[in-house]
Amino acid sequence: MLNHLFLLLNDEVLNTKEIQDWLITQIVELYHIAPDKIDIHDPLANYGLTSRDAVSLSGDLEELLGRRLSPTLVYEYPSISLLSHYLGEQTEKKTSSLHANSIPDSSGEPIAIIGIGCRFPGAKDPESFWQLLRNGTDAISEVPGDRWEKQAFYHPDTAVPGKAISYWGGFLENIDQFDPFFFGISPMEAKYMDPQQRLLLELSYEALDDAGQIQADLTGIKTGVFIGISINEYSQLQFDDPSIINSHSGTGNALSIAANRISYFFDFHGPSMAIDTACSSSLAAVHLACQSLRSGECGMALAGGVNMILSPAHSIAFSKAGVLAADGRCKAFDARANGYVRGEGGGVIVLKPLSSALTDGDPIYALIPGSAIGQDGRTNGLMAPNLDAQEVLLREAYHNAGILPGSVQYVETHGTGTLLGDSMEAKALGAVIGENRAFGPCAIGSVKTNIGHLEAAAGIAGLIKVIMSLKHRTISPSLHYKSPNPHIPFDELHLRVQTELTPWPSGCGPAVAGVSSFGFGGTIVHVVVRESDHHKQGEEDSEQLQSTASNSHLLPLSAMNFESLQSLAGTFQEFLTANPSIEIKDICFAAGLRRSQNDYRVAAIGHSSIELCTSLAAFLRGEQDAGLFHGGVVPDRKLRLVFVFPGQGGHGLVWAANC
Repeated sequence: MLNHLFLLLNDEVLNTKEIQDWLITQIVELYHIAPDKIDIHDPLANYGLTSRDAVSLSGDLEELLGRRLSPTLVYEYPSISLLSHYLGEQTEKKTSSLHANSIPDSSGEPIAIIGIGCRFPGAKDPESFWQLLRNGTDAISEVPGDRWEKQAFYHPDTAVPGKAISYWGGFLENIDQFDPFFFGISPMEAKYMDPQQRLLLELSYEALDDAGQIQADLTGIKTGVFIGISINEYSQLQFDDPSIINSHSGTGNALSIAANRISYFFDFHGPSMAIDTACSSSLAAVHLACQSLRSGECGMALAGGVNMILSPAHSIAFSKAGVLAADGRCKAFDARANGYVRGEGGGVIVLKPLSSALTDGDPIYALIPGSAIGQDGRTNGLMAPNLDAQEVLLREAYHNAGILPGSVQYVETHGTGTLLGDSMEAKALGAVIGENRAFGPCAIGSVKTNIGHLEAAAGIAGLIKVIMSLKHRTISPSLHYKSPNPHIPFDELHLRVQTELTPWPSGCGPAVAGVSSFGFGGTIVHVVVRESDHHKQGEEDSEQLQSTASNSHLLPLSAMNFESLQSLAGTFQEFLTANPSIEIKDICFAAGLRRSQNDYRVAAIGHSSIELCTSLAAFLRGEQDAGLFHGGVVPDRKLRLVFVFPGQGGHGLVWAANC
C-alpha cells in the first residue's frame, strides 16, 4: 500500500483528482477490486473497509499530505468523492438555498403534496390504489400460508389462550422480494432488515421519483424524514433465537432506523425520526413534517408510515382486547359494527411549502393548509375515546387551516368499525363540521373497509385516498354499510356515509376534505386537505420546449441494472398502450428532466405512442429497431457542450466544444 505513497510524496500539493486516484489505488490493492468496479460516491464500508483499515488509511494520508488528520476522518467523509474533496480543500457548498440559514420563512403557508409512493393490499402504486377504491374492491383475504398456519392460532372463543378470533387480514404479496444492491445494501444485511425498512426505502424512492426529484440534486440538502411505525414483529422472530443474531440485527430492527436509513441512503441532512403514537403514527408524522417545513427546519420532507403483519401475536392480543371483528370485515358506521380487521402496507408522500413547489415547477396533487394533534387525556380507560377532545382538535385543525369547518365536503374518518368508537367520532364531526352547512350533509367514509386497519400506516392510507379522490374529483364508496349505527343520528349531525362512487360535489367552493387518525393510547390527529388551483409549472415548461421542437419525441429511460431497465421499459410500454390520450410530449419531458438518470440506459424515438411502444417492444425482445438506442454510462468520459441553431425544415447548425 505504501509504494504509491512514496511515489506521490514528490508532489508539493495534491489536488482533489490526484487524491481521488490515490484512494482508488489503495482500495484496489487492499481489497483486490477491479478499478472499474469502484464508485467514488459509494461508502468505503461497501468495499469492506474496517475500523482498523480506516485508522490506517488516515495515517497514510497524514504522511502523504504532510499534515495532521483525525483518525476518524474516513467516517466523517465516508466516500472517495467526499474524502478527496475535503482533503483537496475544494469542498463545494451544495444547494445552499435549502440550508437552514437560507430556507425561506414558510410559517402559515400551505404545504404542497408533490409526490406519492404506496403499497397497499391489492394495490402496488397510487393509481392501482385508486382503481381499487373507485371499484369498491374488498382486498381482505385469509392469512397467507407463508406467514403462519391460520388454524393453529385460530379459535372463535376469545377466552381460549393463544388464539385469535380472526384469520382474515389485508396482506401484501411478495414481501420477501427486495433488491439490496439498488440501495447499496449487502444481501446479508438485507436478510436481517425488518421488511418494513425495506418497503420504506422502495416507497421513498418511488415517491421522490413521482415528485420529479432528481436524486443527485438531493444530496446534502435539508430534507426531513418523518416515519410512523409502531410494531416490529420481525425482531421477535430474530431475537427469540439469540444464536442467529448478528451485527446487522440491531440496526435492522430498530424503529428509529426506519427513518434514518432513508436519510442515509439519500444523504438527507434534515430532521429524521420515527414516530410511534400507535394507530395515529403516520398522520402524526405528516403533521410534524408540515410543522418542520413551516418552521424552516427543512426545505422538503418525506412523511408516511408502514405496518406489516408477520406474526399472530398482535392479532391474539387485539382479540383478547375485543377489538377484532370475527368475520374479518370493518363495517364502519354500520349497525353490525363489531371491530376491525388488521391490514398491512405503507405510504410515503413528498412535501414542500407551496411557494417552493411553485418556484421549482413541481407537480402538485393537493395542499395541506393546516392540521392539529392532541390527546384524549384521562377517560374511562386507556383505549377509550374522548368526545370533547375530538371536538377541540377539529376546531383547532380548521382554525390553523383558515377554513370554515362547515365548508368541508368529505371526511376520511378513523372509522374502525366499533359501535362506541364510530359513534363518538361521528358526534364530534357533527358538532364541528355538521354545523352551519349550506350545501347539504358532509360525506364520511373509511378506507379500512377496503384494506383493513393498517395501524401505524392507517393515517397515511386515508390521506392518500383523499389525495387521489381530489385528483380525480371523485369520492369512492365506503364498504360494508347496510344499516346505520343506531347510536349515530346522521340527519341531526348533517353527516352521511358515502356508499357509492360519485363526482366530488360542485358549486360549494374549493374541494376540501379532512382526515382523522386516532391512536389507541389517546393521541389524535386531524389533517385538512384541499385541492390546488395552481397549474404545474413543469407542464408549462414542457409546452414551451415542445412548441419549437419537431414532431419526434425522445423517451429516455434508465435503471441500476439491465434487468431493472427491461422491467421499466415494460412498464412504460404498458402505460403508453393503456393511455393513448396522454400527450407523449409530456411523458417524454417528465422522463428526461424529472427523473433520476442511472447507468443502464435506453432511449426510444417516435412520433406517436405506437412508435414508442414498437421500439420498446423490440428492446424487450432483444432486437434492433431504427428508433431505439441503448447502452451504458462510459466512466470518465469527457462531456461536450453542444449548441443547436434550428433552421427551416428541421435542419440547423450544430456547434460543439470541449468543456
